[in-house]
Amino acid sequence: MSRAVLLRNVRPLGGPATDVAIVDGRFAATASPEADIIDGQGLLMLPGLVEAHTHLDKNLFGMKWYRNEIGPRRIDRIETDRREKKRLGIDPARQSMRQAVATLALGVTAIRTHVDVDTEIGVANVAGVLETREKLAGWVDIQIVAFPQSGMLIRPGTQELMEEALRLGADIVGGIDPASIDRDPVAHLDAVFAMAQSHGKPIDLHLHEPGELGAFCLELIVERTRALGMQGRVMVDHAYCLGMLEAATLDTLAASLADAGVAVMTAGPPGRPAPAVKRLREAGVVVCGGSDGPRGTWEPYGRGDMLQRATMIGQRNGFTRDEDLELALDVCTVQGARALGLAGYGLAEGCVADLVLVDAETAAEAVAAPPPRRVVVKAGRVVARDGETIGIAAP
Repeated sequence: MSRAVLLRNVRPLGGPATDVAIVDGRFAATASPEADIIDGQGLLMLPGLVEAHTHLDKNLFGMKWYRNEIGPRRIDRIETDRREKKRLGIDPARQSMRQAVATLALGVTAIRTHVDVDTEIGVANVAGVLETREKLAGWVDIQIVAFPQSGMLIRPGTQELMEEALRLGADIVGGIDPASIDRDPVAHLDAVFAMAQSHGKPIDLHLHEPGELGAFCLELIVERTRALGMQGRVMVDHAYCLGMLEAATLDTLAASLADAGVAVMTAGPPGRPAPAVKRLREAGVVVCGGSDGPRGTWEPYGRGDMLQRATMIGQRNGFTRDEDLELALDVCTVQGARALGLAGYGLAEGCVADLVLVDAETAAEAVAAPPPRRVVVKAGRVVARDGETIGIAAP
């Protein structure tokens, strides 16, 4: 027997009030008279928020405040993070469950997480997040990136552990700063793309390399993507270099990224160069958003709220017009779904019924001043109300 829901009096993306039918977890033209009724109270309806880049395995949600005295260099953060995971007892299964449940209550229905793999912890963190993914099946979609946070070529044995993580169930091959960390961008990218080809997996690379060095690494990524037919299956995260290049160089590189189907993730960082979202989108580049590492040893900020992240991306890009605020929301919803390859995403008939109801007049207002999440629906089922999940709780 089909399961039917009727959302009464909702305003999809700020349009006129209407009723929305859901049958067997998907938006439908009509629902049966026996459908369960949800009173939408004229609330704004948004698609489920997409967290395209985070680190579920090492947040400090629910733990004591961590006094951050880490040095300014990236390597300082990496080395401290590796040490503190053990000292603080950051259990990847427990912490990933805490963050995923907390963000589900905020309307996040899909997550891509980078999970550390290195020679000290092996693949234990991947195993912990896989446990969370199994527990939350049907509540939130979780994609796992095997991530060599501490480097791959410079730490012998890491590449073999990456292979093990992929066999264990990681979905995506990760990489990090092929020049500044692994000291050999060609060898690093060759290894990453070879693993992806061998296991039939997509690729998701952290790239903090600045300026021309970052542009060179992006060119290498584009070349390999095209040569191996991986268009639409490669993402580059942060890409600070795209906020540091001369206009002509940026336009050429943006066109190459779009042609190769290489997506770009931005967290809208306030203290770093950042990709120009509107310029990249106009060039045809898929640009998605992520909260990166909320409440962790790297930085203390945030709670993984992707509507608030849309606000940050809008502010970082100087967005003030309504159409640009809507673009910031698009980055954290539709573009995120494209980057993650989520099938059936959206508010159209036939799409999976992932949605959020909020008290705002328009999508632009919801970005400018993120309101509380009144109702969160995953695949046609109410999973949270007024900031509290229903039927699932974090440890």
